[in-house]
Amino acid sequence: MSKSLARVTAALHAAGITAPPLEMPGETRTAQQAAEAAGCALDQIVKSILFAGQTSGQLYLFLTAGGNQVDAAKASALAAEPLGRADAAQVRATTGFAIGGVSPLGHLSPSPEFFDPRLLDFPVIWGAAGTPRHIFPIAPQDLLRITGAKLADFTT
Repeated sequence: MSKSLARVTAALHAAGITAPPLEMPGETRTAQQAAEAAGCALDQIVKSILFAGQTSGQLYLFLTAGGNQVDAAKASALAAEPLGRADAAQVRATTGFAIGGVSPLGHLSPSPEFFDPRLLDFPVIWGAAGTPRHIFPIAPQDLLRITGAKLADFTT
């Protein structure tokens, strides 16, 4: 098991979540690939989108439904500073995950997190489990609770 997958598995276990990550036969790097692999709606996929504060350099994590896009102005207002996309090196340094496998939990360093209300419309959602081939099912209320994310409107 990779270090990334082990971190996600440990974080789920520590939170009392019993559903283990599943290895898919194909890649799950994109929300569309993950939805097809899980056999679910696109919006049941949790995208972990990181932005960097242009003043502070702080990373901010936006957990959004697969079909939604983060609105830069709304995200910047939540962060109270202008935001730009975090680059691959920043993402890996903060989360420990490569882009395409960034999990909503199990990060090396915590970041302020925001949660898309659209994810609450489903009984089960799917998050990346630290690799481009692993995803895990979870109740959205459980993910909101264990990440400590703030429920907020930040999508277009």
